[in-house]
Amino acid sequence: MPKAQLVELYAHRLGVIDEARLEFGTGFNVLTGETGAGKTLLLGALALALGDDSGVSRQAITEDTRAVALFARDDSDELVFSRDVTASGRLRSSLNGAPSSAEAQRTLAQELVVIHGQHDSLALRRKGEALRLVDEFGGVDVLELTEVRRLMNEARRLRDDVGGDNESREREMDFLRFQLRELDGAALLSPSELIDTLEELTRLTSLRDGEAALGEALREFDGDGDDAVLQRFAEALNRLPAGDAYNGPRQSLRDALAQSREAVHELTTLADPDAFDPQRIAELEERATVLQQMARKYGGTVKAALSAQSELRRRLELLTQSEARRSGLNQELYDLGHRETLLAQKARRDRRLASEALTRAVATQLSRVAMENATLRFVADGDDGSEVQIFFAPNPGLGEGPLSTLASGGELSRVLLAISLETADRDVVAIFDEIDAGLGGQVAQQIGECLAEVGRRQQVLAITHLASVAAKADHHFVIEKTVHDGVTRTVVHSLSRDQRVLEIARMLAGDERTEESRALAQQLLENSF
Repeated sequence: MPKAQLVELYAHRLGVIDEARLEFGTGFNVLTGETGAGKTLLLGALALALGDDSGVSRQAITEDTRAVALFARDDSDELVFSRDVTASGRLRSSLNGAPSSAEAQRTLAQELVVIHGQHDSLALRRKGEALRLVDEFGGVDVLELTEVRRLMNEARRLRDDVGGDNESREREMDFLRFQLRELDGAALLSPSELIDTLEELTRLTSLRDGEAALGEALREFDGDGDDAVLQRFAEALNRLPAGDAYNGPRQSLRDALAQSREAVHELTTLADPDAFDPQRIAELEERATVLQQMARKYGGTVKAALSAQSELRRRLELLTQSEARRSGLNQELYDLGHRETLLAQKARRDRRLASEALTRAVATQLSRVAMENATLRFVADGDDGSEVQIFFAPNPGLGEGPLSTLASGGELSRVLLAISLETADRDVVAIFDEIDAGLGGQVAQQIGECLAEVGRRQQVLAITHLASVAAKADHHFVIEKTVHDGVTRTVVHSLSRDQRVLEIARMLAGDERTEESRALAQQLLENSF
């Protein structure tokens, strides 16, 4: 029993599909129908449910579109992938009824299904897929190598915590000492020191500026110079002409002058040159500058700078005291590195042997998929052989190159089938979209036999136009197009044995089924079991 199986596919209002529900069985499932009936659109519905809408025309998606795929895994675990259109026109994803994302569904789907189409056979284009095939075919065990590499990464991380290699450690310690000298020299007192300093500086500079303004005002009013306000006031008063008519105003001005002198005297008593210390202001300005520099360099605040100072001191102490630990980690890394080299060399040898064996095995299958003139090689490279490429030449005498660039869509799909005959993976469902396009006769029958053979080890779904392929299937579904009231719709249903005879006869002779085509269809089905 395959570990992964597509149990059911449901599509609603997707293109010409009004509503379709397919319940698939184990083994080889085939889907047939007239050209344009919507067979490939059903695969688009599956891809849509699995988080990928690139295979479906946007015009096919309506406001009521819904696609659901039910998978069974390990005989007990079920996964329900769903995509539908929201009222705003966006595609909404869900997994087992819970909100999900298209990306999450695509990632999980890679563990369950691989789709090989005429224009989109992605399995062998995915990074690591060729490596997986080689490792599984050759039974290459790299668990110990993987564990050693994990231990090496952990040892490197621990060594980095205690300074890394000698050069890195000394460089870091020198920088730590420089930073600590700077912070220690700043002699930070408390997290609020900068605020306290600025507040005191503001108060003292306000006093200083006030005293300066008062002194200037006093000099203006009653200074020693001839241009003092009160001196000029008195001089102007003395220049008033004699006479009784001027006595009243003269007396008022004298009174004003006397009051002004009293006010200036009162202001003089308020002046206090000792209210602030210029030296203290200079010290505060210098301290504020230092504190601001430390805050800016070490976290933005004095509190952060104090915290950084403690952390730097702890780090320097750790590096100073961890020489023994670092030496031990260096030795551990040396030992692990030696083991990693040996294990990588072994993995490289094993993967090269597995690649050669898989190359020979697949070569025996190429003729069965109508590629008897093609050559295909698995090549393992890299320190541990993990850089696996598949080289392909479609015909003799032509230079080989990467499979993904030299093979056409049909060739790529048939190569996948040849490889599947040797490496069928019961952990995933394999889907082939018109792998037999352009083929016929004995070759088509061979393709059908190959698909059925793969279906005995993993669930296979195939879309085909060829009767000899459809006859090999364990389960047969047909999609039919109808036109009602000017609207085209399709229906999908599973076929009984008698219905299969009629469908295969149609595939052989078209809609004009004959007794001969029915007889040949019956013979094809009998020969398939």
